[in-house]
Amino acid sequence: MRSLEDILAISVGRKGSVEAIFEGFAPSKTPAELAAQPDDRWLSAMTRAIFNAGFNWKVVESMWPGFEAAFEGFAPGRCSMMDDTWFDALVTNKAIVRHGPKIRAVQENAVFIREVADSHGGFGTFVAGWDVTEFAGLLAHLKSNGTRLGGTTGQYFLRSMGVDGFILSRDVVARLIAEGVIDKPPTSKGAMTAVQTAFSEWHRTSGRSLKEISRILATSTG
Repeated sequence: MRSLEDILAISVGRKGSVEAIFEGFAPSKTPAELAAQPDDRWLSAMTRAIFNAGFNWKVVESMWPGFEAAFEGFAPGRCSMMDDTWFDALVTNKAIVRHGPKIRAVQENAVFIREVADSHGGFGTFVAGWDVTEFAGLLAHLKSNGTRLGGTTGQYFLRSMGVDGFILSRDVVARLIAEGVIDKPPTSKGAMTAVQTAFSEWHRTSGRSLKEISRILATSTG
């Protein structure tokens, strides 16, 4: 496995400069900023990532005001109590994407968020306290305890909220394979452990955030 500086040199050779690599790059939020975000915004972002998965993101974006209205601002307490009447109205509501299982996931994830918030003083506080060197563990937790949050869905959800972490895009995976970290897209616990180990090592030796490392890996191939 090459050093991050060596991979950065590959990226610079492809993109022309470090500035080009990080064009439009926004830093991750601080733990205090993460903890300050209310639970309804976490449920909103979680839902948006779920509806984006396998669908046209621009369509979801254009319809998002309708989602916010239909789900009553994504208040976890309200959404966790979704009854059949509300569910039936949602699956026929043309202001949103009418996908029954994803709509049901809102209720189930509202329950998940409430449970976490009750034990940690807020979902944001829970996420903010997670060790960055164990990001893969946070993804596994979301997958196991939430609904429809596996694959890259959980990764995009956390990134959208400003959490420092990686996204295993096709380009990032290609670099990880080239570096011998994995031999195919990671789906097993063992493969994700290998990915986390590599990112943690690059983080330790370079001082760069996981998000920065993810960008460097992506631009070295894509």
